[in-house]
Amino acid sequence: MLGLNRILSLRTARIRSCGSPAVKLPSRSPSCQNTGASSRIYCACLLLLLLVTPRADSSWWYIGALGARVICDNIPGLVNKQRQLCQRHPDIMQAIGEGTKEWIRECQHQFRHHRWNCSTLDRDHTVFGRVLLRSSREAAFVYAISSAGVVYALTRACSQGELKTCNCDPHKRGRASDERGEFDWGGCSDNINYGIKFAKAFIDAKERTVRDARALMNLHNNRCGRTAVKRFMKLECKCHGVSGSCTLRTCWMAMSDFRKTGDYLRRKYNGAIEVTMNQDGTGFTVANKDFRKATKNDLVYFENSPDYCLQDKSAGSLGTAGRVCNKTSRGTDGCEVMCCGRGYDTTRVKQITKCECKFKWCCAVECKDCEEAVDIHTCKAPKRAEWLDQT
Repeated sequence: MLGLNRILSLRTARIRSCGSPAVKLPSRSPSCQNTGASSRIYCACLLLLLLVTPRADSSWWYIGALGARVICDNIPGLVNKQRQLCQRHPDIMQAIGEGTKEWIRECQHQFRHHRWNCSTLDRDHTVFGRVLLRSSREAAFVYAISSAGVVYALTRACSQGELKTCNCDPHKRGRASDERGEFDWGGCSDNINYGIKFAKAFIDAKERTVRDARALMNLHNNRCGRTAVKRFMKLECKCHGVSGSCTLRTCWMAMSDFRKTGDYLRRKYNGAIEVTMNQDGTGFTVANKDFRKATKNDLVYFENSPDYCLQDKSAGSLGTAGRVCNKTSRGTDGCEVMCCGRGYDTTRVKQITKCECKFKWCCAVECKDCEEAVDIHTCKAPKRAEWLDQT
């Protein structure tokens, strides 16, 4: 990664030197001796090549930014198997793109009151920047919820008839029973197994091209995300009979709201287990012998997280300067924790809220617009010397 960045920076510097008449190169340099048209064409072509060359740290997450304009050959970071699946199933890629937006929103909801708030970077193929280069808890959570998001999106698209290769769960046919008695399978049961199968084939393909500790960690956390969606499948039924007596029932299996999966994975984040790779490279050993062994349902990580207090480009930390905090809270959203002890600024703003609401027959609620003053607290920026230490 660092080597690639160094090569790119050297190439970029070479282009700039060729394109700028103010720079004088030694006469023995063959690349810029000719200052005529051929030199300018060469530099322009090389610059174009750099602009269209995929970045090695990109991933399939960028599909969400492309939306309906998904072109498989233009998605950076895909391995051959992923690119083949993309070309073979454009409708599925569209569903994955929509699902990517959903799981990113869920990630940001889960961490909205924390120093790291699942921030994304505009026009960056990595989506999250350098923060996920570290094998931290945050990386574990993002891989898990992204995998869960793909399962959820594909399963939903199947049930809605948007995909050519799948539809409702074909195994939910005939009669079955639960604690309330017998029922008939009917309606459209969500085909969760198809969503899991395709998500595994597509997402895990990149991790299976390498055999190292980070790939093993990603595969483990991907699986945690996939199974989390299935954990919250529920039985929904419709009653048939006189006055809804439920003498007959038609039932189907349905996914719960994605928020349940997000809440579950957030709890797993809180209890994530630090591990090391075992000697034969096939599994994990708990880093601290005083803690329990990681199970297949636990998120795992290798490296401790930065504190995310200050902007640190090398760690991908955006810092907390300017973040809104809660003056009265003692939790992670409190000003003391969120601002890392730097203090906060208070700004009084006017807000318009609905008040004095009354029910009007029939059938509406009428409210007045009331103006009130509200104090907004935001974290102070670090002192310059303190900030420079991290950049």
